[in-house]
Amino acid sequence: MSRKEIISEWFRQYSHDVYNFLIYYTGKRDVEDLVQETFIKALKGLERFNYNSSPKTWLFTIARNQAIDEARKKKNRIWDKISRLDKSNEGMDRETPETIFEGNEQAQELLAAIHGLKQNYRDVVILRGIKELSVSETAAVLGWTEDMVRSNYHRALKALRKEKGGGLDEQPGRIS
Repeated sequence: MSRKEIISEWFRQYSHDVYNFLIYYTGKRDVEDLVQETFIKALKGLERFNYNSSPKTWLFTIARNQAIDEARKKKNRIWDKISRLDKSNEGMDRETPETIFEGNEQAQELLAAIHGLKQNYRDVVILRGIKELSVSETAAVLGWTEDMVRSNYHRALKALRKEKGGGLDEQPGRIS
């Protein structure tokens, strides 16, 4: 399989996940350019991918770095200007973060609380709690040890509980 075929297949499989990740990570809806840049960078760097992690984990790492670079270019810190998710789908045919959060005030409050966390906590909550990556996958994306992921995730949930007054489950994907 050629490099272009591999990336095309990964795009088909993972572009929606990368898109959603970048929406959560940046707090913005217009992340299509970042998604495209992520896959271009993956194509250019495919020879460095060593299959020690899943392609999805590797793509999340690239996407995260693209988002950080973009924020630096604009001299804005990520999350400085949190924009509420627009309630319109504008042609989207799948369920997106916008439709998930539409009309759900508690989810909006939780998202705002997550945005209020320090960067390390935001990263681990998005990857573990929202994107449901495993501890080892999260460690690979963030370049942390698994123990760092566990402790930061625990501390982040504790901080969210304190701000929200309880109601958070410790299991990934079960932040409510």
